[in-house]
Amino acid sequence: MPAILIWSLVAVVATAIVWRGSGLLETSSERLAAHYRLPDIVQGAIVVAVGSSFPELSTTVISTLVHGEFELGVAAIVGSALFNILVIPAVSGLASRHPLRANRDLVYKEAQFYMIAVAVLTLTFAFAAIYHPAEATGGAISGEMTRGLALMPVALYGLYLFVQYQDTLDHESEVDAGDVRPGREWARLALSLAVIVIGVEGLVRAAIAFGDIFDTPSFLWGITVVAAGTSIPDAFVSIRAARQGRGVTSIANVLGSNTFDLLVCIPAGVLIAGTAMVNFSIAAPMMAVLTAATVALFLMMRTGMVLTKRECVALLGLYAGFLIWIGMETFGVVDLVPSLPPPRA
Repeated sequence: MPAILIWSLVAVVATAIVWRGSGLLETSSERLAAHYRLPDIVQGAIVVAVGSSFPELSTTVISTLVHGEFELGVAAIVGSALFNILVIPAVSGLASRHPLRANRDLVYKEAQFYMIAVAVLTLTFAFAAIYHPAEATGGAISGEMTRGLALMPVALYGLYLFVQYQDTLDHESEVDAGDVRPGREWARLALSLAVIVIGVEGLVRAAIAFGDIFDTPSFLWGITVVAAGTSIPDAFVSIRAARQGRGVTSIANVLGSNTFDLLVCIPAGVLIAGTAMVNFSIAAPMMAVLTAATVALFLMMRTGMVLTKRECVALLGLYAGFLIWIGMETFGVVDLVPSLPPPRA
């Protein structure tokens, strides 16, 4: 029992550190975006999204390099992506005085590009299993993800940046950013990154410790505890934007953050470490769940270009159902995915 309390406290403190560091990062990111006169959708989908996704990037790199737990990093990012898609828009919509409004760019560009990102990452995992197969226990399909394969999603993110760059060409900002000092903001951004890395290391260690204490794979704690902890920055950014009546920025942050998570954060661990093992028998079902969640949000946004309070409650219900299912799979109540949970290392 003392060990559970200690590591629970570590997780709480680490989450607070991530939140604090991300707050600094988001402030500097927003001020830099205003200084460089970027449009709202680009600010939300790239500048703020990348900034608030740094915890997820740190999770993959630290899990892979320091702890040899690439699977934990992937689980944390998939769990974070689900949290972002289902919980953050719902809470933002409920916290706002008015229904959360979208626009056609958000629905037809951001949401659909994110669906492409999910498909490309799934293909990357499949190619790892096909061209670099590896032995796995329990009949699971596994493969080795190499640097060459990891460059596929990164290249797609390069295309995403190019598309967003086109949107900035004809944009004329009306924001007065004359008081922004770029040098100081870049320094604040660098400091915030260091603070976030410290917090993420605490979350990863807590997830591994919970796995040891409860004799469960760290995958479970990565997709729940670490995922929620690293998603808190995205939540605060989107809720604040929604309360200010900037629904487009609020949802664009979620979709842009998830696009960065899948196309950059997951490959980053492989690009740094060289190779990493991928359990495709688990990755494919998780990508299917993520696709279903994205389609649900897409359909709800498309109806009248607005996310109503009732739809927000439905999104929270979907996330609760996901958590219940993961828990039942982990403790053997159901076995819809035979390879879930993965065996402990």
